[in-house]
Amino acid sequence: MGLEIRETPLGGKLKDFLNVVDYVYRGVPHYVRPLDMEMRDRFSLKNPFFDRAEGATFTAYRNGWCVGRVSAQVDREHLARHDEAVGFFGFLDTIDDEEVSRALLEAAGNWLRARDMKRMRGPLSLTLEEECGCLVEGFDAPSMVATPQHRPYQGGLIEQAGFGKLKDFRTWQLSPRDVPGPARSREQRLDALSELKTRHLDVRNLDAELFLVEQILNDAAGDNWGLVPWTTRARSKQAADLKLIAIPELATIVEVDGEPAGVVLAVPNLNELIYDLKGSLVPLGLPKLLWRLKVIGTKGCRVRLFAVRRKFAEQAAYAELGSFLLTKLAGAAARLGLESITLTGREEDQSLTAQVLAMGGKSRRTLRLYEKPL
Repeated sequence: MGLEIRETPLGGKLKDFLNVVDYVYRGVPHYVRPLDMEMRDRFSLKNPFFDRAEGATFTAYRNGWCVGRVSAQVDREHLARHDEAVGFFGFLDTIDDEEVSRALLEAAGNWLRARDMKRMRGPLSLTLEEECGCLVEGFDAPSMVATPQHRPYQGGLIEQAGFGKLKDFRTWQLSPRDVPGPARSREQRLDALSELKTRHLDVRNLDAELFLVEQILNDAAGDNWGLVPWTTRARSKQAADLKLIAIPELATIVEVDGEPAGVVLAVPNLNELIYDLKGSLVPLGLPKLLWRLKVIGTKGCRVRLFAVRRKFAEQAAYAELGSFLLTKLAGAAARLGLESITLTGREEDQSLTAQVLAMGGKSRRTLRLYEKPL
């Protein structure tokens, strides 16, 4: 029996799309299956992302057995903002089989081509703010929330389907308990400035807080590659999601003369808490998760938001605000008993690299974004 590719529109049944990872990643000790509830939520038409986008999912079958999956999506806001006819693929997980990977990517490409896309880029699941890139180095690193996990062969299969490297992203790991002396001295020096104040985000009022955070992010990023600002609904969704897991001590805003100047926000590594749930919260998954989150906690956290306004980053007096925020985060993480902080950035972002290295950070993963013409 030959290979069969099935398309499922948004709102369709995702059972095979979700379950195939159990087969693809069988025997991989570091793989943690995402929660099915969260995945269904992401592919729901209620997801604010689909206010500005459209998408579909594809699954591959051989001898009636599901052996791979991929998504395709067109982000209209990205098209308008960046003036490029590029569509995206994501959630690519397949067995080690060139035919399977190629057929799935061709199906996604045909779907994008039918919507007048000229190039195909990915994997993005579903945006740059979520899982970005294919893991090509660091397969022994422990699983981290919102960070791609792939088999070592997956990047090669993408390349065999005609894709070339577009950009690499690097995932860094910091030790909260091993912050270098110069970083501590820098923290003390900036703390002494009378005009500079730090505070934690008010998790009871996250929607308003994230409005301030969004202004910082948009100013810091400017016209950075791939940036698409939040919509009002997307910001509210972020706030609702963060209320469930946010730890105030891990979210800090720095102000200069009362003006928000920079932000860092990290979340617990939920993958440590759901590793044995197999994607399900029923019948006992939810109480297990809540008990582990509130009582046991996690050993690591992941930075989800980190930025400094350009007007401050470009002033000599405040040029080290980014490192200052990371040091504040490290101190809070150490007091909470955390052992690691993970953050991801573009490989060519020399400013971030310098700040992370100054904190004693070590590279743990390389995530590759691919592209091909359609």
